[in-house]
Amino acid sequence: MTLIGQPIENVDTPSLLVDDEKLQANIERFARIARNAQVKLRPHIKTHKIPAIAARQLQAGAVGITAAKLSEAEVFIDSGIGDVFVAYPIVGAMKARHAAHLAKKCRLIVGADSAAGIQHLSKAACEAGVTLFVRIEINSGLNRSGIQPERAASLCRLVLDAPGLELDGIFTFRGISFPDAPSQEAEVLGRLEGELMVDLANCLRADGIPINEVSVGSTPSGEYAARVSGVTEIRPGTYVFFDRMTMQSGTSTLDEIALSILTTVVSRPAPDIAIIDAGAKAFSGDVIPQNAGLQGYGVTTDGVSGIVIKMSEEHGFVKLAPGFQPEIGEKLAFFPNHVCTSVNLSNELLLVREGKVTEVLPVAARGLRQ
Repeated sequence: MTLIGQPIENVDTPSLLVDDEKLQANIERFARIARNAQVKLRPHIKTHKIPAIAARQLQAGAVGITAAKLSEAEVFIDSGIGDVFVAYPIVGAMKARHAAHLAKKCRLIVGADSAAGIQHLSKAACEAGVTLFVRIEINSGLNRSGIQPERAASLCRLVLDAPGLELDGIFTFRGISFPDAPSQEAEVLGRLEGELMVDLANCLRADGIPINEVSVGSTPSGEYAARVSGVTEIRPGTYVFFDRMTMQSGTSTLDEIALSILTTVVSRPAPDIAIIDAGAKAFSGDVIPQNAGLQGYGVTTDGVSGIVIKMSEEHGFVKLAPGFQPEIGEKLAFFPNHVCTSVNLSNELLLVREGKVTEVLPVAARGLRQ
């Protein structure tokens, strides 16, 4: 049975549903943010992993895409996208050769934060007869990958001196915390992220190092970082769908979340508990709820009727609000905490308009982690 044209009630569970109107509105919102700030928009496709959605983002004004891994990027390059940034340190001869291979098919920008990575990239680029564009990753406070700002000049010079490589600029990912006043904090942290990177870029330029791009910004911080004069590019990802974390940070409202997980109640072990047919293999548990200021792993799409308080692999334990008594066999939809990892657990997304399935989108880059 084809799903196209079917009402949601006929969709098997668990399934990921995407409200097409909200998806498009979210795409246009961040395109407008970038346009108003006069910065480039290079969305991160790790959230959706679907070339058709990337095509919409490009149509709305994005200059290219961002990917996390080379194998993920390759899916989008093979779909015809010609300007790709792999915002991840490329390390090792094997990955450098993979990058050089991809650079034959598009303008490929890669991340680096070590001399070893730069050396491997240079060797691979020369052997393949291509130019790899390199951005140096800066640690702006997340303390993940990226170098301290004071080390940037030396690595930039290594790139400038390395055959086969061209220095494209600097980039960072700061992320945000989720305090009691999240919207204000996102604004403060976004501005600080932008200011740190612009100040560093200006110092490097004063030292004779050409910096073309200053690339910053997640979904929560991107709007505010974009307003800092001298920032040239933002890289939001989650904004296409939004999720409970972006709602908690003040970046989105409940009504703007486009992706939900449709489930079925399969058991009622207690008056205030429902068991659904979706657990850790649908919702994902990479975000510890209390660390993000959240309760549970998902919430019903009305925001109040039920919270997924516990999960096993294929079961979700839903704490029900007083007076809400779903029957066995009833379908419930939930918003996940972190949409990016939820999407990577599914083979396809179902686009929905006016309660009916309009398109089935394979998650083409699902599981591509290399």
